[in-house]
Amino acid sequence: MKNLTRYLGLAAKLLVFLLVLGFALKNSHSVTFNSYLDYVWQAPLIVMLGLAFMLGVLMGVLALLPTVFRLRRELSLRPQAAGGDTTMMQTDMPVV
Repeated sequence: MKNLTRYLGLAAKLLVFLLVLGFALKNSHSVTFNSYLDYVWQAPLIVMLGLAFMLGVLMGVLALLPTVFRLRRELSLRPQAAGGDTTMMQTDMPVV
């Protein structure tokens, strides 16, 4: 069963790679990026889309950094339990 999920994951990765490769080959013509101060840059469309995607990922990570640091600080300030991860939480759920 473990090998089956590994092969399915590999097949999904291969399918995504082939789709992106086909998209890149179909859209290999050059596009122009016009910026401020008359800055012009020409590159293939897939390069421009890849850079826009990477810029979006970078901006998302940078937007999450303050939250991650705040949560890590709060976790480090929380008193540690003597038994490790065996803390009990009281809930309203019935015991089955």
